[in-house]
Amino acid sequence: MKFLATILTVFVVILTSGCTNPFAPALGKDDGSAPVIGDQRTVEGVFQNFRFAYVFKDTLTYGKLLDRQFAFVYRNYDKSVDVTWGRDEDMLGTFGLFNASQQLDLVWNDVIVAEGDSLTQAISRGFNLTITLTPTDVIRAQGRVNLRLQRTKSTDIWKITQWRDESNYF
Repeated sequence: MKFLATILTVFVVILTSGCTNPFAPALGKDDGSAPVIGDQRTVEGVFQNFRFAYVFKDTLTYGKLLDRQFAFVYRNYDKSVDVTWGRDEDMLGTFGLFNASQQLDLVWNDVIVAEGDSLTQAISRGFNLTITLTPTDVIRAQGRVNLRLQRTKSTDIWKITQWRDESNYF
């Protein structure tokens, strides 16, 4: 009985002190730096969700961006060939990146090229990516992605069908 009285007293103090509910603390102020989930029916929403997935290391959100026929392409300059892999390999690689890193920060820069219609878009956009593996092991990449986005009808969400990576590591 004494335990119940103590709990009730704590709740009365909390309620009468003007404090907010300790089990539902107030949200922090939105200063624009924290990524939010975007509406993937817009091209900008795709980029918002991409950033959200990286910053929060969220493979579920990342997976929703990729079409089943997705292809990742990059240039192997040592062998002078383009290397391509599919959605499953990309999801495994991204999962590994998310698990190996302590922190990821992705910043999208200006759109360089945007061509297409309401069902197909080709977007070329700059980015900066910081991968913190440990406090003393930080990888920085900058470059450009060329994304092809598609959807069946204009009310559907956009999916990335191809990502051609043009990154420079420094």
